[in-house]
Amino acid sequence: MGPECLQQPQPHKAKICMWKYLDVHSMDLINKTETTDDLKSLLSSLLDLQDFESNPRSAILLDLYFYTIQFCQEHGFNREQTSAFFSIVKDVHDACVETPLPNVEECYKYFTELVFCHSIRRPPFSIDLFSQDQLVLITDYMINTYFRHYKLYKYAFTPQVRLDISFTYIGMPEPEPKDEEAAAESMEAALMPLQEEMDETATAAEESPTAALREYIASQLTQELTLLRLSVDQRLKATEDQFNAKLVQMEKGPGTGKGSAKGKKK
Repeated sequence: MGPECLQQPQPHKAKICMWKYLDVHSMDLINKTETTDDLKSLLSSLLDLQDFESNPRSAILLDLYFYTIQFCQEHGFNREQTSAFFSIVKDVHDACVETPLPNVEECYKYFTELVFCHSIRRPPFSIDLFSQDQLVLITDYMINTYFRHYKLYKYAFTPQVRLDISFTYIGMPEPEPKDEEAAAESMEAALMPLQEEMDETATAAEESPTAALREYIASQLTQELTLLRLSVDQRLKATEDQFNAKLVQMEKGPGTGKGSAKGKKK
């Protein structure tokens, strides 16, 4: 997948989503189930996930939706609240996996806007469906179950991105299509251990009439690849630290809000 094919992280506008995926009839069927197997079977039928036994993605989605319904049942959510929270979870997941690029901040902002869209009475833009205590429960649940495993969902549901690089050197003829394919294969091999790459480069240099130039280019490319790897590792480490800090901030947010709200009541 090339960079031009990648969808950039997009902002999403929160809207009231009660009955969006689970209507009144579906909720009545869910409330009538007596066992976990019955509930999973029903959800797989309602959400077109019947292939969950052979399709890993369907199995992951079914677990996500099943535990969402189970959470609602354990905390006494009514039909409207369960349907709305289920829609929030599904919409946040769809936003998460719409691009292989990092978008956790956009998704978390979308999640908070969706929750508040169902917690404040301001028709027709929002409704007061969830109480303050339910807001805390919902936020904690999403942080601990979904956003903490955000990278796993991203890995399972988005395509792998590979960067292909081609070079054109001044004073040298343009490569033929076959040569371009060979160059692409050579670049992919460059991402292998450096020793293996140097062995392949040395062999190619001996067979080429421009051996000296190719040897020089190979040495420079090796240095650049080393620096690039160090840079990528540093960026990944920085991204990991930022993500962990964001999770800590998310976890502290609900508790702080709850305490401040209690103070106002007093």
